[in-house]
Amino acid sequence: MYYKPKPISFKDLELMRLIDEIHLRLPFYGSRRIRDELNGSGHEVGRGHVSTLMRKMGIEALYRKPRLSEPHPGHKVYPYLLRGMEITIANQAWSTDITYIPMARGFCYLIVIMDWASRRVLSWRLSNTMDTSFCTEALEEAIIRFGKPDIFNTDQGSQFTSEAFTGILKANNIQISMDGKGRWRDNIFIERLWRSVKYEEVYLKAYGSLVEARQEIRNYFEFYNYRRRHQSLDKKTPDMVYWATLPKRETAA
Repeated sequence: MYYKPKPISFKDLELMRLIDEIHLRLPFYGSRRIRDELNGSGHEVGRGHVSTLMRKMGIEALYRKPRLSEPHPGHKVYPYLLRGMEITIANQAWSTDITYIPMARGFCYLIVIMDWASRRVLSWRLSNTMDTSFCTEALEEAIIRFGKPDIFNTDQGSQFTSEAFTGILKANNIQISMDGKGRWRDNIFIERLWRSVKYEEVYLKAYGSLVEARQEIRNYFEFYNYRRRHQSLDKKTPDMVYWATLPKRETAA
């Protein structure tokens, strides 16, 4: 009853950061190949230890993203509703996901709520634990600020299949969509966002605290929404596309 968990060593934190970078670049690499990549860059580490760290991060080969949470056996899983749909207007479909964020002396988790048509980040939260509350807080903020979508897509993680999370969606009459197990392509726009966030912000810095990480990521998302132009959006920013397509939907309604 007096046991205190041993903190993660600085060496392991550095290895986890490197594993995250390798995995984002080469999602089909398993522990053996990631070990080889690490050894080739001067980090002597065995496959067993790489596997342990990958499990701690929730990373698995053939996943584009960290599998940060497992489905809860008692939670309902919903079908994927977006296959074949043309998503062209704001608030037609939103999606969410969680990713691992390395810091100088630890790590945290980032959740984002995104509009599919515009790629606009509607809300986000950072947390040093993987509980459901920071996910529901982000969802509630997005609904309060931007209304509600027709469809909300998630993976099958326990945070998103929980009654606390799905209850908010059902209370607002939002259709619930969930990726097929292991199908990272079902949530491809969030995956592309993680690549942008990590290569353009996170990997360039070593956040000294959760407070610093929150401020720097806030600055990045302001840049991403209002200034970063996307080729796929005809060189417009997510904010431009969101507000340009939202009135069309309201007029049609």
